Amino acid sequence: MTSHGLCRSAAAALAALLAISPAAAQTVSRPPANGTFDYQIGGPYTPASNVKIVVRDRLAAPAAGKYNICYVNAFQSQPEDAKWWRKTHPDLLVAKKGAFVTDPDWPGEYLFDVSTPAKRQALIAIVGPWIDACAKDGFKAVEADNLDSWTRSRKVLRKQHNAAFAVLLAQRAHAAGLAIGQKNTAELAPIGVSTLKFDFAIVEECQIYSECEDFTHVYGDQVYEIEYNDNKKDGNGDPIKPIDAFNAACKARGSDISIIYRDRDVVPRGKPAYEYKAC
Repeated sequence: MTSHGLCRSAAAALAALLAISPAAAQTVSRPPANGTFDYQIGGPYTPASNVKIVVRDRLAAPAAGKYNICYVNAFQSQPEDAKWWRKTHPDLLVAKKGAFVTDPDWPGEYLFDVSTPAKRQALIAIVGPWIDACAKDGFKAVEADNLDSWTRSRKVLRKQHNAAFAVLLAQRAHAAGLAIGQKNTAELAPIGVSTLKFDFAIVEECQIYSECEDFTHVYGDQVYEIEYNDNKKDGNGDPIKPIDAFNAACKARGSDISIIYRDRDVVPRGKPAYEYKAC
């Protein structure tokens, strides 16, 4: 997870690639700035009364009385859907030397092949209805996960391919009346608002990887930061206590943006592994 700006030639090439006709958009509402949030993609539970923003999986119901963000795994498959993708759309999965490429950190998650306009259109025909369903179910925004899948693609995908698909996702979300959040991927933060048309950012472990300013510089106080309780090293490989990273984040930015501390699997409250703190 590194932060890189776009050089002029790369930026020009990317701009040309992203020259896509805009879809009709509705007015969207962004999450409350610096609003306390709860990250519940591992399973829903009743949020605390002071929580204003809740992120839940697209198949879960929104939390009553909160600003709800719909989690969509937009660039990779969910493990439980792996068989369906292999059987129904093997042509839309990244393959290298005859084998499908999976996320090394999340077994069973196949990478979507966004390398060509035709494949991106075929994928938006599948992912787009998921976004539409989020709006129908009462969510106010979408979190499009795994924007950085090209980094795991064994060089099949490139940054500009993922950026082009992100544009389609943002267009679909806005057409449905939903805001859309950039998930991680500091490399694309400089064009996150201007070109990709993201409305806010959800960022994991930016304290660990020294990336937080890359996002706050672009999204201001509409960055929602998650630090996890299992990190033993920082981005440089130096030993660190997980809670120290969270505390440092709170000290540096806690008065400006919403920051939480969670267990890696973001399990529901009541489970043994559950942990949640906010500042």
